[in-house]
Order: sequence, then C-alpha cells, then structure tokens
Amino acid sequence: MDSLTFSTIASGIPLAPGIYKYFDEKGEMIYVGKAKLLRKRISSYFLKNQSNQKTIELVKHIHRIEFTIVDNEADALFLENNLIKEYQPYYNINLKDDKTYPYVAIKNERFPRVFFTRKKLKDGSLLFGPYTSIANAREIIEFVKHYFPLRNCTLNLSESNINKSKFKVCLEYHLGNCKGPCEGFQSEENYTEGVNMLKDMLKGNLTPLMSSLKEQLQQHTAALEFEKAAIIHQKLENLRQYKARSTVVDSRTGTLDVFSILEEGESAYVNYLAVNEGSIIHTKTIFLQKKLEESKEEILQLAITELRNLFNSEAKEIILPFNLEYPDQKITMTIPKVGDKKKLLDLSLKNVEYYRKELENKKMLHLEDCSNNEALIVLEQLQEYLKLKEPPTHIECFDNSNIHGTNPVAAMVCFKNGTPSKNDYRRFNIKTVTGIDDFASMKEIVYRRYKRVKDENSVMPKLIIIDGGKGQLNAALESIAALGLIGETTLIGLAKNKEELFFAGDQESLLLPWNSESLKLIRRIRDEVHRFGITFHRKQRSKSALENELESIEGIGKATAEILLKKYKSVKKIKEVEYLDLAQLIGPSKATIIRNKFKDT
Repeated sequence: MDSLTFSTIASGIPLAPGIYKYFDEKGEMIYVGKAKLLRKRISSYFLKNQSNQKTIELVKHIHRIEFTIVDNEADALFLENNLIKEYQPYYNINLKDDKTYPYVAIKNERFPRVFFTRKKLKDGSLLFGPYTSIANAREIIEFVKHYFPLRNCTLNLSESNINKSKFKVCLEYHLGNCKGPCEGFQSEENYTEGVNMLKDMLKGNLTPLMSSLKEQLQQHTAALEFEKAAIIHQKLENLRQYKARSTVVDSRTGTLDVFSILEEGESAYVNYLAVNEGSIIHTKTIFLQKKLEESKEEILQLAITELRNLFNSEAKEIILPFNLEYPDQKITMTIPKVGDKKKLLDLSLKNVEYYRKELENKKMLHLEDCSNNEALIVLEQLQEYLKLKEPPTHIECFDNSNIHGTNPVAAMVCFKNGTPSKNDYRRFNIKTVTGIDDFASMKEIVYRRYKRVKDENSVMPKLIIIDGGKGQLNAALESIAALGLIGETTLIGLAKNKEELFFAGDQESLLLPWNSESLKLIRRIRDEVHRFGITFHRKQRSKSALENELESIEGIGKATAEILLKKYKSVKKIKEVEYLDLAQLIGPSKATIIRNKFKDT
C-alpha cells in the first residue's frame, strides 16, 4: 500500500483539539500540525478533490498518523511549535530560533522589574508564558502595572546607592505607576510583597490577591469611599475573568517525564509526556496485558523503564499520579496536587483515558465483513511492515497455556485471507515435557504441527506468530530448522506484555502503529489463540478433576475413567446410567463397583 487513506484511520481520531504527526514509511516525522478538531482537520488532507499540489505530495508519503489531544487551540499551537523546532519535519516551515512567543519576565535583581521578552534569559530571572501574541503579553504587563506599581527603570537600586540619595523619582512616581523605591519611599519588603502577589497571579493562583482586594473593598465601603470601592470591585471582576497562559508549555517546569495509568480488568494503559526545558517534545500511550495479576505499581514501573529507554530520557524528575518506588535513587518522584505539574499530569490522564475509550469502543478488526480487496490491503500493509516476500494470506499462531502451573496444554489458530479458518485450529496436550517449561513445550508443539504438515505434503503458512518472548521464538525456530523448513515460512514473536513484534536474532523490536489495521489483525489473532487455548485448558482441568474423582474409587483406574468420561462427559451422567449399559461398556465387575459407589448419591 503506497499510503494511508482517511477511511482506514478516521474512527481512531477524536473530535477534539490537539496536534497530529505524520510519519513516512521509514518512520520519520514529515509533518506536524495543530487542529481545533483533529478528525475534521486531518480529513481535509484526504479529500478526493484536493487541489493543493504540496498537500497531495505530502499525503502520498503518509504511512502513519499519531496525535495528542490538549485542552484548547492555544495549547495545540504551543505544542505544534515546540515539535517543529525539535524535529524540523520536511513539510513544515523551519523554526530555528527560540523567539516565537513572548514571555513575561521578572528580572533577577533588587526591586525586580517586570517586562516581556522573546528571549529565554539565563541570569536566573523568572519567565512566565509563553503567550500567543505580543498584544496579549502587553495586556498582561498593563494588567500588572494596574495592580502592582512596580518600577520600570534600569537604575541600580543597591542599598548603598539609595542610602547615598543618588536618584530622584521620575514621572512614573507622580503618575502613581511607581512608589519611588529609588528614593527610599518604598521598602524592599513592601515591594517584594507586590512581586510575590504578581508571581501568584502569573501562576494562576489568584487567591492571595483576591483576598487582599476584598479586604480593601471592605475598608473603603466602611469608610464610605464608594468611588475607591467601585474601582476595587472592578479589579475583582477582572481577576475572576483573568486567564494567565497556556497549561501545555511552561518554561518553569524544566525537564521532566510525566506518566499516568488506567487499569481495566486484565488490561492497563500508560501515557507518557516528555517535557524538555518546559516544552513537550514526546508523547506516547501504550497498552499492557496483565499476566500474573500484577499491581498498577508494578505495571507503571515496567512502563516507565520501557518508555524512558525508548526515548533515551535523562530527566531527573518524574511526575506520577501516586507514589512509586523507583530503583534509581537519583530520580525525584513527584505527585503534584496543584500548579503546572498537576496540569501536565491532568493532560496525560486525558490522553490515556481517550486511548482506553477508543480501544474499548472499537471492535477488533473483523475482516469477514470486508471485501476480498479490503482484506488484501490490510495483509499487504502487514507484508510491508514485516518486509515479507508476499502478503501473509495464511497465518498460524501458537500459545502455551498452563494457568497456575496445571495441565500444560497449547493451542494453534489459523487465519486465511485475514479470517479465522476454524477447521484448521489445533489443540495440543504436552507429551514430552515434564513440569512447566514454556520453551520446551513450544519446541514440541511446533515440531509436531509442522512434521505432520510436511508428512502430509500440506501447505506451510506464510507467517507463524509465536505468542511469547524470544526464548519461545528461538525454541520454535529450532523445530523449524530440525524439520528442514528454514526459508519455507517466516517466524515472528509477539511480546506478552507489549504489543511489539520481533524476529529471531534482532536486537530491536518492531512497533506497529497502534491504530493501524495490521496491528488490529495481529491483536485479533492473539486474542483468538488466547481464547481457544484457555477454553481447551479449562476443559482439560475439568476432565482431570473428573478423572481424579473416578480414579479415587477403589478398583477403577485411569483407563476406565477415560472410557467413562469419553462416553458420558460428566460424573452426574454416569450416576444416571443403567447398570446394563455400564456393564456393556466397562464390564460387570467394574459396573458393580460404580453402581455401589453412587447408589446413595
């Protein structure tokens, strides 16, 4: 398949604000965009009557789409800007400088000045923002000056200079825009109180300032100073409507990793946001399948290690929704309750919740309802991802099942042309392996399956999926080699805890796009072999329990128990069988033993 069509990915795209990323067949990001409504914006690229030649050329190279949802368009704008700077995608305008958006700066000095800047100051000054426009930044400054009469001069207001009376107040003092710290008319303590209120306001914490204004309002009202009271009242109204800045990008958050997790039965979903110098540079959500009733702490710890390694994270702080022990003592674990880090955690939770809902609401891919051509497109996509010689129209998948270490069995399911071929499903009782040994069991069943295929001169599958780790994949490969079938088929492993594929001998795994039709087909095959294997395992356990009940009867051995269960299926039915029927099946003496055992039950 040359490229994606919108119909293949539309259902997975939300009607929400966010950013979208396009990747080519090599996995390289070729475009980043923002949208008020992601699905509507992305669909515009795939219109049949598209006339923009550059867009047509871009769409030809799109092989994968990823997206991140945010709270509003402004947040999408900031995130888009940062990703363009980080990756410089081929089809985006190149942004090489760091001056795109203005910040409000509180200068690192005595009696700090407040001003807007496009530069990220390195002198210890505090930066708040960024803001969407110069006009917005100027409005903030005017807002600040209205509430906090702070100086805007560049004088060196050291204690010695003020004591020596080196300066005289300027026009700003007479206009009421400054309280004259240069002449000692305002103490550093009083000035700092105003700066701290300003910091709270820029952080979005308006409570201290509003409490102060309410107190002033009461004082003016009590003194019958209604004009002054009206001014204070208007200030309170303005503050209630005030919104400081974007919650997505904030220079003060530094470099950190943000993780959130959702659990649902045997499934878990983990979202990751990588924040570098206050900017989100990576986003990723993964699905994990529980195997041994792992706790959410165990799952999240595994996901953190995996994702930090995947993105080569060197962040020294991790933001989490709950406390977690982490092996690296140099890493700070933070569980935020308020502020910017809490807003980033909330954003991560929003993305992981959307991911979970999408997987829950979507049905797994059922190609029975597709045309032959549509099914072939999906198989060709899988062929391309796995670099196969031809589409895998015949796939077989193996899985061991030994729940709680009992009754080790295995199962194989077969998909032809993307649909289940149930007549070709196979169940295996493990015969040559003592105890629980997944590697040896996989080696046995793969050998048995394909020795019979070879002996009967049947057709080999084009793709064999081993549901397990590299050890099981290598064990299966040993059997294929022993049968002289190397080159006749392709074997891949499917990780138990992560939806990643790998070939024998490869160091790096293969991650298919999470919403690709190919991965949906892999998921369905995996779920089908699990269902088939677990059903067989339960039957074997039930049969084993029944055999044990019959074998516990003195004079009844394993062979007799198997004969009875094969004929009557359950102990209940055996109790109801007439004596003559039992005698005809297992002989008069054993029929008498059975009848005497169950006559009172």
